[in-house]
Amino acid sequence: MTMEERIARINELYHKSQSAGLTEDEKKEQQLLRQEYIAAIRESLRGNLNQISIQESDGTITDLGEKYGKKQSKGI
Repeated sequence: MTMEERIARINELYHKSQSAGLTEDEKKEQQLLRQEYIAAIRESLRGNLNQISIQESDGTITDLGEKYGKKQSKGI
């Protein structure tokens, strides 16, 4: 399932929950799809942040991906 299909299904389940309510299976599916979506967004953000380099005042360049990106924080 592509990300667009997941988003469409999340939205479909949301609208159904607002109008008619969801079954237990649909609630579980909605929860799983939301978790997958959030994980994909976090992975994308982490990849983008690992590409950032900062030029220090002395002219050196610090690659933040090498400095901080290798560490896996448990909170994120």
